[in-house]
Amino acid sequence: VSYTQEIKREERSFLFVTMPLVKIFARVGMNKAIPLPALQSKLCKIWSTKPETTKLILSRAEEWTSESFDEDCYIDIRAYGKSERTREVVLDGMTQVQQAFADHDLVANVRLETYDGERYFHVPPPKK
Repeated sequence: VSYTQEIKREERSFLFVTMPLVKIFARVGMNKAIPLPALQSKLCKIWSTKPETTKLILSRAEEWTSESFDEDCYIDIRAYGKSERTREVVLDGMTQVQQAFADHDLVANVRLETYDGERYFHVPPPKK
């Protein structure tokens, strides 16, 4: 592997490491505010990421199955599976995410899935 190829691989890895996606699902009729900028700031601190690479997406759902949880929001996080993100580290971070939502009077059911950076692809729109 050439030096240039190695640098490009490291650049790609850096992009994978800093690009978590946080999908927030809430019921259409829920009257509580979901302050995305404030939550984004807290999640960036929890996961040591930057706002420009930490995307929060809010989707409103008509219905979902309740099962045994009474949550305001269902949080689905996808993040790069780094070696230092051990089970304990990830579970602690998820608890902190849950608390970040609780700080805004929101009960959050948090799920996190890691992915292999070599199998992740992203084509952003051109910068303006």
